[in-house]
Amino acid sequence: MDLKNIVSPEALHGGLNTTSKKHLMQELAQRAADAYGLDQRAAFEALLERERLGPTGMGRGVAIPHARLAGLDRIVGVFTRLQRPIDYDAADGEPVDLVFALFAPEEAGADHLRALARISRCLRDSTVCAKLRAADDASAIYAVLTNPVDSKAA
Repeated sequence: MDLKNIVSPEALHGGLNTTSKKHLMQELAQRAADAYGLDQRAAFEALLERERLGPTGMGRGVAIPHARLAGLDRIVGVFTRLQRPIDYDAADGEPVDLVFALFAPEEAGADHLRALARISRCLRDSTVCAKLRAADDASAIYAVLTNPVDSKAA
């Protein structure tokens, strides 16, 4: 699954200033609403509900909050790099600064899992994470996320 099919350049942000996980979820939902026309409140509540089942912090500063939404016709994502890492209840207890929020249709099933796996593989790569942390703007972030093999060579 190609990340170009999941995330649009309008859904990428570097330097988000937030101090709490709840505020981060509000910002991610708002950015998903702006980029894809999602219902901001429904997206926020779906992210919170999923987090109640268990935190989505993968460790090493990365989180992949995700939720299923009624009425969504395809899988979409929002990526942000935080200005300062925040406490996220991540698996390793470390704060998080790279966040990829994934929203899937309720009936997405295996496609949702494939998208999560693809994002997870990308963000487990320490070289990719270093490039995302160093990226100056949304176009640089998009290039790293959508061409991780090329970005390793750069």
